[in-house]
Amino acid sequence: MAKVNRNYLKLPGSYLFSTIGKKVNAFIADNPDKKVIRLGIGDVTQPLTPTITAALHRAVDEMGRAETFRGYAPDLGYDFLRNAISVNDYKARGCDIEPDEIFVSDGAKCDSGNIQELFALDNKIAVCDPVYPVYVDSNVMAGRGGEYDKVLEGFTDIVYMPCTEDNGFAPVIPDTVPDIIYLCFPNNPTGAVISKEELQKWVDYANDNGSVIIYDAAYEAYIRTEGVPHSIYECSGARTCAIELHSFSKNAGFTGVRLGYTVVPKDLVIDDVALHSLWARRHGTKYNGAPYIVQRAGEAVYSDEGKKEIKGLVDYYMRNASYILNGLKQAGYSVSGGVDAPYIWLKTPDNMTSWEFFDHLLTSANVVGTPGSGFGPHGEGYFRLTAFGSYENTVEAVDRIIG
Repeated sequence: MAKVNRNYLKLPGSYLFSTIGKKVNAFIADNPDKKVIRLGIGDVTQPLTPTITAALHRAVDEMGRAETFRGYAPDLGYDFLRNAISVNDYKARGCDIEPDEIFVSDGAKCDSGNIQELFALDNKIAVCDPVYPVYVDSNVMAGRGGEYDKVLEGFTDIVYMPCTEDNGFAPVIPDTVPDIIYLCFPNNPTGAVISKEELQKWVDYANDNGSVIIYDAAYEAYIRTEGVPHSIYECSGARTCAIELHSFSKNAGFTGVRLGYTVVPKDLVIDDVALHSLWARRHGTKYNGAPYIVQRAGEAVYSDEGKKEIKGLVDYYMRNASYILNGLKQAGYSVSGGVDAPYIWLKTPDNMTSWEFFDHLLTSANVVGTPGSGFGPHGEGYFRLTAFGSYENTVEAVDRIIG
């Protein structure tokens, strides 16, 4: 007799963005004359750049000819893309990451949810609070979360590392030593970053305690501040304790194309087992790659013209972020982020809960954002706005919010 994985039932309510979608759709149905501006979900709005679309077209033509047709991609990804990643994202920054330590996939979201499969169920995990919900949700569904505590608005077996205004929205090393530590910098949703010196402390802590850091670098292309690392492998000793997740969605606009990669160094050994071999086995048995066409598009990101175009995209969204940050700040809102990340973290006014502010913003300004409580217990009383809209809509949204 089949049985349900009852750990799924421990997750409270529906997924954050499903709830938002239902509320917005209901509002639009009742107010068809209103123009709703979406600064909520982190989806990009600018089209793929000419260099990337040209690469896609060339790859499609190749797939239509017998002599250049490709079937399944190699387990780790095509050499041409992994080589480009190794050279540009790592060796150019002094990081010793080889192409065969890079696993190409269909996106960082899938990898961030699936990576927990490498670890035993009795591992204790720690997460920044607030942070991207997938880290917690995937571990709860696997059976590591314990029970949901409605008072604490969190899970009993998860170590939450508060990221508050007092600590610059960056976590401090916890008293309880976790086995798996999720770090995300620049952080989603707060936009916070930490220096290389601070990140080195986490690496040293993980190595000293036999912990593994899962480092989400999906927004590294937006870093502007000197001394902020783009990769955890810029820190000494990271090869023996860290896995890194990357995405092409936010920098190159691949949200509708799907491409990402995960780095698992061969030096990362737990219980005398190299995690690299385990993740390679997973890729070999569960096809998790991106199609040839998409990987050729990813290769184009690293061409000279591609780099210029991607910088233009990132600059475009950061112009939006600056407009939101400065506009709300001048209007008297308490805001942070928006400097090294395309996210603005807003303190809700008048002691509103984050969902109350969501409803207020939707009905009064017809602007959609993301309630902070959806990112963890310490997200309550805060609200996330994204810079991924068009510049014109961003300006209009801010003008509406500040009245």
